[in-house]
Amino acid sequence: QGSVAESGGGSVRAGGSLKLSCVGSGYTSWYKYARGWFRQAPGKDREGAAVISANGNSVHYADSVEGRFTISVDNSQEDRALMNLQMDSLKHDDTAVYYCAAAWYSDYLWSVAPLSPKAYNYWGQGTQVTVSS
Repeated sequence: QGSVAESGGGSVRAGGSLKLSCVGSGYTSWYKYARGWFRQAPGKDREGAAVISANGNSVHYADSVEGRFTISVDNSQEDRALMNLQMDSLKHDDTAVYYCAAAWYSDYLWSVAPLSPKAYNYWGQGTQVTVSS
């Protein structure tokens, strides 16, 4: 049974940077999965922040993070997928629990709802990111 786990959250002042990492393990075909970062602020629904296609050649960003966040993957290890989210120019509104997620890649998913949390079925436990003003 495959699983994903996040690391790298923390507290930072507005304008600062943080890097989140996600490790997928327990499965040998992570390179076939779309993966992404989702976040949930207190009192709000979970939303997609950045997602990347199975081969790493296509990405989608939420408008709110476009130009500030960068998602990347490392598929060099077949049984241990690595995914990172570099977050720069952080704002107070970026404060949330950030989740790593994965879903079996399909053209339908990628064209219709790549940033929808409902399309993803592997989830990490989340890591807190707090940005102070």
